[in-house]
Amino acid sequence: MKAFVFPGQGAQFVGMGKDLYEQSDKAKEMFEKANDILGFRITDLMFDGTEEDLKQTKVTQPAVFLHSVILANVLGDEFKPDMVAGHSLGELSALTAAGALSFEDGLRLVSARAKAMQKACEIKPSTMAAIIALPDEKVEEICEGIDGVVVAANYNCPGQIVISGEIEAVTAACEAAKAAGAKRALPLKVGGAFHSPLMEPARQELAEAIAATDFHTPVCAVYQNVDAAPHTDPAEIKANLIAQLTAPVRWTQTVANMIADGATEFVELGPGKVLQGLVSKVSRDVAVSGKQ
Repeated sequence: MKAFVFPGQGAQFVGMGKDLYEQSDKAKEMFEKANDILGFRITDLMFDGTEEDLKQTKVTQPAVFLHSVILANVLGDEFKPDMVAGHSLGELSALTAAGALSFEDGLRLVSARAKAMQKACEIKPSTMAAIIALPDEKVEEICEGIDGVVVAANYNCPGQIVISGEIEAVTAACEAAKAAGAKRALPLKVGGAFHSPLMEPARQELAEAIAATDFHTPVCAVYQNVDAAPHTDPAEIKANLIAQLTAPVRWTQTVANMIADGATEFVELGPGKVLQGLVSKVSRDVAVSGKQ
């Protein structure tokens, strides 16, 4: 069975999607429609902007979404998923590619999500850090023992967890992780504490936008971040998507569950190769590839 997976924020690069725009009339039409919906020429920033331009959350998230979803659309009959999943932001790409959302509604939700998260980041200084080579349970235990807000935010693959929270709490957790034997504890260059309780203002704002949007039954099961389980019911999908902003991304468990349910081939659609690497670390027994 073939699983298509969609990357999240951090996969962006200058020039992303330019080949698609130049080589496919369909892609060009979709990119131009996106420029109209967003109210600015995101294509200019994607194709010829600077890394700093692309790092802005309000630009990054729509850019990664557009690259992934337009690519899936252009693939035509090559895009025949038995199951899909997306990492964080990528979940909206997966839902749109699988038909749970229209292209226009998916992009509007991504834009609303990005703006809401940006606002939440500005309320309180916060950050994230990657903890390498500690068991999940140990990282959770360390976070629970720190004063202040710090939680496990991304279970990326065995031996790699991203923590998220207040700057002082994350710094303290990094020191504790190194003392406990972590190979590395790396602060990440992000705008705030994604997938932590500090995203509650964004969750409330996005909940209103999601409630007002029509969701449909997708063409295949969508494995969602909050519970790593397959979903096709629009009401369940909506609830999980709202919960996602303040809940951890259970990517390790998601990939493991997809494999247990029959996935033998994973194809990453969109910028970068991050998910291909993570899938391979969960299991060496599946085929992994990507398209950009």
